[in-house]
Amino acid sequence: MSINRHQIRKIAFQTLFALSSNPEAQPADVYRQLLDEVSKDQPTPAYLEQLVKGVLSQQAKIDALIEQHLNKNWTLARLNKTDLLILRLAVYEIKFEQDLANKIAIDEALQLAKEFSDEKSRRFINGVLNNLI
Repeated sequence: MSINRHQIRKIAFQTLFALSSNPEAQPADVYRQLLDEVSKDQPTPAYLEQLVKGVLSQQAKIDALIEQHLNKNWTLARLNKTDLLILRLAVYEIKFEQDLANKIAIDEALQLAKEFSDEKSRRFINGVLNNLI
C-alpha cells in the first residue's frame, strides 16, 4: 500500500515535531517508525526525506520569511511549536518546491492545522501564508 502526499506531509510534520523535542534523534529512524504505523514494509518515500531534510537545512531562511510576515507584535518564539512547524513545512513547499502550486501547500498546511491544532491556529496560519505569497 503506497501512501499519499498528505500522509507524507503528516509524517514529515510528526518527524519535525519529534526532532524538535529530541535533536539527537536521527530523522530516518523517526520517520521509519512513523511509516511502520501506517504501513509495514513501506519504503521511505523520497518526498518525505526531501521535506524533512529541506525544512531542516533551510530553517534559518524559512524562519526569516515567517518572521517577516507575522503581525508586528508576534515573534517566532511566541508561536506554539505545532503552528511553527506547520508554517515551516508550508513555507518550504512554497519557496523551495518549484513543481507545487502555492494553493496546494496552503491547503495542506490548513489540513495539518485541522488535525493537530485548532480553528484559531488555522486562521492564523492561513493569514501568514497568504501574506507570504
